[in-house]
Formats: sequence, structure tokens, C-alpha cells
Amino acid sequence: MTSIRWLLILSSVFLALDCAEAGTYSLNLRYQPGKEFPSLQQKIGTTLAMAPFKDERTDTLRIGVHANFQGGLSYFRSYPFPLETAIKNSLSNVLPRYGVKTIPIPSWDGTPESLKNMEADSVLMIEIKKFWTDGKGAPFKTNVKALVHFVIHLGVKKESKVFTRNVEIEREMTVTRSTPERVEAMMNEILTEIFDTYFSNPY
Repeated sequence: MTSIRWLLILSSVFLALDCAEAGTYSLNLRYQPGKEFPSLQQKIGTTLAMAPFKDERTDTLRIGVHANFQGGLSYFRSYPFPLETAIKNSLSNVLPRYGVKTIPIPSWDGTPESLKNMEADSVLMIEIKKFWTDGKGAPFKTNVKALVHFVIHLGVKKESKVFTRNVEIEREMTVTRSTPERVEAMMNEILTEIFDTYFSNPY
């Protein structure tokens, strides 16, 4: 009887240590700069046009999944939704504090020749190749992996050039209990690393 009691206790502990109940959770994606960019305005000007970002992932509805210890699945999606809107809005909210106003434009062909007709100092477009988090629950721990891959295109009128940067970051962590809040923090830390590095030296 004692053995059965301990087995029930251990089973309860496993469940308590695993992720939240199965379902779909929205992760509030936001870029929060961790540094200053004193030369950003000098590099890209005071007005940055934002062309439509492109989500080129296979699954554009979700940004991650977690399989708990019992095999149940929880999914994650971006907030705001869709993902390209979340990332664009996040940048638009941050850049004005560095003296860079953002304006939306309906399209951009990505060529240097198009820059001379732009009513902006620079234009930005991001291709989202990968943006995914994958969690697997196990007794007393959860392994969480995340992978983000962007191709960032920046056209600068004064340079008459388009600069392209390929950025890919992979993260892995093991936690006692995975929660949507922890996954959200992980993805936002990756966004901070990517854009802090990028805006410190955009070209």
C-alpha cells in the first residue's frame, strides 16, 4: 500500500512539474532594446519606410509546440497575429525613441534603383525563414529549443545600396517546469539579441 501511495505522489509531482494544460497560448512578442544606438540615425536617416514583412515558414499560424509528459500538445501563436505584424509593430514602437520615424509602404521590389523615388531615407524588409519553439516534457524537467532565422534587407538612399544580412539564432534550455511565460521570455530575448546587434551596425 505504501508503494502505491508513493507512486501516486510521484505521478502528481511529474504532472505538476510539466507544462500548462494543453491548448493554444498567445505569446506577446516585443523587442525590448538592451543598448543604445548613437549612430543609428546617422546610418539610416530620420525616416524609415517599412515594406511588408514576409513570413515564409511552412506553418504560419503557430510559432511553437510543447509536448507534455503525458503526450498532450500545447501550441503557441504570436500576439499580435500574424507573426510578421508582431515583429513590424514591435520595431515601429521602438525606433522613434532613437529619432527614426517609421512609415508603412505597400510594397518594395528590393532594388537599389527604387530607392531614389522613396519618400524616406531608408527602407526595411524582413523575410522570416524560421521562428519556432519546441518543448518536450520529461520527469522533473522540460527541454525547450528555439530557432529564429531572419533575412533582413535594408535599402539606404544616400548609399544607393541595399544591404542584406542573414541572421540565425538557436537557443536551448532545460527548466523544471515550462510555462508560456518562460517561452515568451525566451523568444523575446532572441529578438533583443538579433535587433540589438543589427541596429548597432546595420551595414
